[in-house]
Amino acid sequence: MSKKQWLVMSGAAGIVSLLTLWAFAGTSFKREPKEATKTWDRDGVKAVYMATQLRQVDKTHASLVLSYDLNNLTNVDYRLSDGSGVVIMSRLRSDESLSQEHRIHLSYPVFLPAGQRAHLAIEITKEFAWPKDDSHHDEKLREFVRQTLATVRGFVLFDESSHSQIDLPAGWPDWQETAETKPGG
Repeated sequence: MSKKQWLVMSGAAGIVSLLTLWAFAGTSFKREPKEATKTWDRDGVKAVYMATQLRQVDKTHASLVLSYDLNNLTNVDYRLSDGSGVVIMSRLRSDESLSQEHRIHLSYPVFLPAGQRAHLAIEITKEFAWPKDDSHHDEKLREFVRQTLATVRGFVLFDESSHSQIDLPAGWPDWQETAETKPGG
């Protein structure tokens, strides 16, 4: 074999090797960053529903405030505040999918030390014409709450900085059933 033939064969083998490497290993260079493929930690913080409040924001808006007791089962402190990578979504009753139909935000910043408990409140603010003093005042307030929570099975808080997921379960009365079982409802 001449030197020229040897160079041609070596060059061809090199090109085939590079094409093979590019075809099989090249896709690994296009993978998402490690953080994006990491699963959400669902076990570090547990939540228990505490209460529901309806608050008047102004004459045309109301905030539904849902309170939870959080239990930090980890050895890591958590700081939760709006605008710091915290996303809160509704979990729908129909198919358990997540929704951002309503803007949901934290009522106040929360510091949750490792191994400790803390309270958290979330708010859903919507348009609502506050009823004047009339005989249907209570029913209008209940209807607002019923409409806001009718399709919701609970809420999920995602903390992007720690990659934690906190399930905020429903614990409020089933307003839909209450309306259907009430006389005349």
